[in-house]
Amino acid sequence: MIMNYIFDFDGTLMDTSGVILSTIKATIRDMELPHKTDEECRSIIGIRTDEAGKYLYPDLDVSNKEFARVFRENYDRLKKGAHEKAFPGVLDTLEQLRAAGYGLAVASSRRLASLNEYLDGLGIKGWFEMIVGADSVTKGKPNPEPVLKILSELGWNGENTLVVGDADVDIMMGNTAGCRTCAVTYGNGSLESLRESTPDYMIDNFSDILGLNVIKKIIL
Repeated sequence: MIMNYIFDFDGTLMDTSGVILSTIKATIRDMELPHKTDEECRSIIGIRTDEAGKYLYPDLDVSNKEFARVFRENYDRLKKGAHEKAFPGVLDTLEQLRAAGYGLAVASSRRLASLNEYLDGLGIKGWFEMIVGADSVTKGKPNPEPVLKILSELGWNGENTLVVGDADVDIMMGNTAGCRTCAVTYGNGSLESLRESTPDYMIDNFSDILGLNVIKKIIL
């Protein structure tokens, strides 16, 4: 029985892919790095920014620190004109889970300050018992540290916790932490990479989460 949920943010709760892709492309251009396709650029969404350079260019001498610096400069500039929004069904579904007494948390590769800003903008920051950003942990996804930190501090049992994300690193993180996992197919991850990460569930719509728990939680 699922008692608690740990959600990724970008590509799972909110559609931020447009501004992130634009930022990655601008960073590649500014650093005069070899061209990457949209699919290749999407592969680093979910990876901490300070690890993304080497992830995208494993065979080149790319400075993660410099890639992150240029990325953040471009992102701060480009996000001002972005029109990001929550995916369909996200707010209603989260509200239903919260009202039913389920535990909710977020584990993201986005910096905590930026993550809090987005959640505040959606009016849902207070719905989560814990919010973990890239700078909240020593090791980021796919390392299980973000999930293990939440489980430890909130006293949650991994067997009763579902980790939900749109990228293979989310699923690998949750699996390694001993949680059940659910991949959403509408985000940034490819279907092939999601299947290979072996999630317990795959859903096409966020609201489908409500159908995964046949036995409803009893609020005492």
